Amino acid sequence: MRSVAFKSLVAALAVGVAVAAGPAQAEIKVGVVDYGRLMDESPQGKALIESLRNDAGTKQRELQAQATTLQTKRDKLTKDRATMSQDQISRAEKDLRDGERDLARRQSEIQDDFNARRNEEMSKLQRSLIDEVRNFARVQNFDLVLTTDGVIYAGTALDITPGVLQQLNAARGGAGAAAAAPKPATR
Repeated sequence: MRSVAFKSLVAALAVGVAVAAGPAQAEIKVGVVDYGRLMDESPQGKALIESLRNDAGTKQRELQAQATTLQTKRDKLTKDRATMSQDQISRAEKDLRDGERDLARRQSEIQDDFNARRNEEMSKLQRSLIDEVRNFARVQNFDLVLTTDGVIYAGTALDITPGVLQQLNAARGGAGAAAAAPKPATR
């Protein structure tokens, strides 16, 4: 919470300094980027999400198969309990407990691995997108680019997210590469 408030304060101060210095300089070009939208709509973000889903689906199917096997054993024990010796029942119950414990451990390991991979890949994507936004801002001659996190209001004319997405799509040969980059308002 403090981080958002601090970012908002820094953004407000940066805009205030830029506006105050405005009359002494040429017009200042300010842009706002919706970082969440970049993460969701960029080709890299879509590919990452798809990759994570595929990996999670594979692991989930493995866990489901293990759970089905356990349920089959549980059903068999319930059905055959009357004809089994006490020793057989004890072994079967122990086998079920061990299987359930193993399934729970495996679920926890898979979740931990998934979270670690997701965090690592998202961090890489964030660094990549920051570099792309910086490059876009340099090429388009922006003086200041803010994220929507630290901005209370920004008109659509300042939103450079579509231009950055277009650049990302063009770099990946994606759709929308032929459209011209939108020109945000200058201030």
